[in-house]
Amino acid sequence: MHPATLPPQELLRACEETRTRRGGPGGQHRNKVETAVVLLHRPTGVSAEAAERRSQEENRRMALKRLRLRLALQWLPQPASGPHEPSPLWLTRAKAGRLAVALEHDDYPALLAEALQALEASAFDVAAAAAALHVSTSQLLKLFRRVPAAWVQLNRLRLARGLPPLR
Repeated sequence: MHPATLPPQELLRACEETRTRRGGPGGQHRNKVETAVVLLHRPTGVSAEAAERRSQEENRRMALKRLRLRLALQWLPQPASGPHEPSPLWLTRAKAGRLAVALEHDDYPALLAEALQALEASAFDVAAAAAALHVSTSQLLKLFRRVPAAWVQLNRLRLARGLPPLR
């Protein structure tokens, strides 16, 4: 199971949380209280932080969201042998060749991680991965284009395999 798909509390249990102070807007409260949160996922070494809110709980939520996205992009499990089979989560989101998920939704990182796994299983043949995931090629690419870091990572992985970058 990919760590980006874990429920929030389970993912938090696998993390080391550090609270600290950061500068910026928020006035005196922000300068006196450790509201910034840094999460380190111990099994993978991937970390994320949030400090833009005055509330430690809100920053923890933002850091967790960023951690899920980074895990989706940076941690690729060993590729399974054979073609990729879509997960139940993917199948609930893919209807008639379209993928329905908002960028802000908690499922977005898990779907991104699964798309990368499908691409890995298809040797980064985008059309083959899209077919395996029951979506159109444009829908699969749109999933990555919505997050600049995801688009960069996709092209980085393609280049590492001797494939041209996508435009």
